[in-house]
Amino acid sequence: MKHDTIVLGAGMVGVGCALHLQARGQSVALVDRRAPGLETSYGNAGIIQREAIAPYALPRDLGFLLSGATNQRVDVRYHASDAARMLGPLWTYYRNSAPDLYKQISREYETLIALSLETHTQLMNDAGANHLVAGQGYLMLYRTERELQSFFEVADERAEDGVNHIKLTGADVAREEPSLVGAFAGAVRWTDPVAISSPGDLVQAYARLFEQRGGAVHLGDAMTLRKTDAGGWQVDTADGQTLEAAEVVVALGPWTLELTARYGYIAPMIPKRGYHMHYARLPDRPLHSTIIDAENGYVVAPMKDGLRLTTGAELAHADSPRTPTQIDAAEKIARQSFPLGERVDPEPWMGTRPCMPDMKPVFGAVPGVPGLWCCFGHGHQGFTLGPVTGELLAAMMTGATPRVDVRPFSPGRFG
Repeated sequence: MKHDTIVLGAGMVGVGCALHLQARGQSVALVDRRAPGLETSYGNAGIIQREAIAPYALPRDLGFLLSGATNQRVDVRYHASDAARMLGPLWTYYRNSAPDLYKQISREYETLIALSLETHTQLMNDAGANHLVAGQGYLMLYRTERELQSFFEVADERAEDGVNHIKLTGADVAREEPSLVGAFAGAVRWTDPVAISSPGDLVQAYARLFEQRGGAVHLGDAMTLRKTDAGGWQVDTADGQTLEAAEVVVALGPWTLELTARYGYIAPMIPKRGYHMHYARLPDRPLHSTIIDAENGYVVAPMKDGLRLTTGAELAHADSPRTPTQIDAAEKIARQSFPLGERVDPEPWMGTRPCMPDMKPVFGAVPGVPGLWCCFGHGHQGFTLGPVTGELLAAMMTGATPRVDVRPFSPGRFG
């Protein structure tokens, strides 16, 4: 079966690419080993983070580095053997987190975040998926006055770039979320982001929109990708079909480089794994907003399946053994303050965020390989940025002018 383009990977990023290529008149086949939205896109905190105009930097203060070295932090853990193989990218990440470099990276990153809510809103309207909106904004909760005042300064800086927020005292937090237990210094309520009740369902709604518009969704193994004698590409589906197209987009998240390396393209990547668990709601103690416990690095979000607790980052390869210690540690702290009932899931879910050492996603033409494109490396914001980068990549692939300067995100920047 012939198409103009094959998109490999049916998470938020791949579905975003497929929809925008389709909107530009392309015949597109979307291929994944599982149904859309069941990998990393399924398990995040479910926030379209319009406020996240700066990516996650690596803290450079000595206290963080020393405490991280003990591997006892709640927000960051690591597998020693895996982390040792990441030393080169981690060192580059550390250098890019220096103030001057980070400021430039953030300026480039902001051009994408600025379009995130707009692009999602259009797709949600088209897909009839507005029922998945759980609320507007979320709380960044602080336990200590010093950290709160420091973050107030960050919020004021972002306000200068058009990001809206409300500062809350501890008393304000108690009024807004009376089910929380304990004394808190206060919080910042980001008012622009949108909370989603089921991230996986939103990806699936976008994938159905793609199919309704004539797109083809297939189960298949991306690793069967191969060049044809005529210069195109082929991939096999699970039901025995062979798909063929002139161009292919690799949007496989943390597995992207496993495939592109076969064609000579490699880049440094830092895989950051995350876990989640759902808990039963307590009827007499409702939680109204998604809340990030800023000083402990976990999120509690009201979702379709209960209250979802998501962890920070675990530096480990996607296929390394699971280690539930991080979510166990986060749960222990969260239970002291949040209305968590019994565990709902039989075991913690785990996914892997593909993070680049310069904190920016990678999308564009793979150098030296005609017809091969990629879109990956979105780090913590694949759910937020999938439609944006899909739109920009589709413009590039069809000869249109992207709405922002895409050069900072080129695959070629890694040589």
